[in-house]
Amino acid sequence: MAEIAVFGGTFNPFHIGHYEILAALCESERFDRVLLVPDRIPPHKSYCQSVSDGDRIEMCRIVCEEFSKAQLCLLEFEREGKSYTVDTVKALKAIYPDDGIYITCGGDMLSTLDTWYHFDTLKKLASFVAFNRGNDPGFAADVRRLRKMGANIVVFDNRITEISSSELREHIERKYLPEKVWEYVNRRGIYKQQNN
Repeated sequence: MAEIAVFGGTFNPFHIGHYEILAALCESERFDRVLLVPDRIPPHKSYCQSVSDGDRIEMCRIVCEEFSKAQLCLLEFEREGKSYTVDTVKALKAIYPDDGIYITCGGDMLSTLDTWYHFDTLKKLASFVAFNRGNDPGFAADVRRLRKMGANIVVFDNRITEISSSELREHIERKYLPEKVWEYVNRRGIYKQQNN
């Protein structure tokens, strides 16, 4: 039985905070495989369409090449409608029926985990990996509360750079992007219209 970490997100852009989480997952002995899953239509936030799905996917593909455990997973682009995590997990369980699935969450997402679509089903199908981005003082309380609700949560203490994707789209800066992503963004002229 393998252990699979699933790291989903809009990745618009794929910034250094995302990179640090992916690196921590890939370097952990706990996981045999890390699936990077770009959202097709995220249900929890308004989606900025200034960048094509193809560009978001390519940024993820570029980063996956740096880690032997990382694999780009486009399941959410293979179905219609919003990208509900529970549906993605069900699809992954059909592919990997004997493996453990872990959904990756930052502290901001963890605080609302119990409001996710079909949370009661999700917590039975998958476990969770939680990163305390920004050293949120309410993080520990959220972990305790969700564990009491039956969620299996593994906490990673890695320091993750706190970055706002929306602010980064407004003022793209090289220091906040992995080098190969910066090269891609610069070559393609992505986000330039926001900087004018």
